[in-house]
Amino acid sequence: MSEEQEYIIVGDEGFAGTQNSSNAVLSLENTADADEVVKNLNGVERIDVAFPSFADGRGFSLAMDLRRAGYKGHLRAVGHLIADQYAHARRCGFNDVAISAAEAKRQPESQWLEQVPRINTTYQTRLQQAALAV
Repeated sequence: MSEEQEYIIVGDEGFAGTQNSSNAVLSLENTADADEVVKNLNGVERIDVAFPSFADGRGFSLAMDLRRAGYKGHLRAVGHLIADQYAHARRCGFNDVAISAAEAKRQPESQWLEQVPRINTTYQTRLQQAALAV
């Protein structure tokens, strides 16, 4: 994530402007060890997890590991994600996603907003609800 690039922030309400830079942001590659990271979070306001390719899902696992390890702050997926991955990213613990302007042009806001209702609707939750109804 060393390249200087402006990102469009995608949240549950749609596109929310560009990424603001802050000194209190910890940028991680998707290979980071969550247990080691949470030991050294003094002053960190947000963790950005790199997605070098939409086909590389290690960032999703890292987000879940960070949440399980006790990180309660803002967690952002940054890089090459596609709209179809938004609901999964939110379920894994990300607060939002940052994509390039070029990717936002290829996948407009409407495609990302279509995913918001799917955040809490999964195959597993439907099965659990059906089992509870019996």
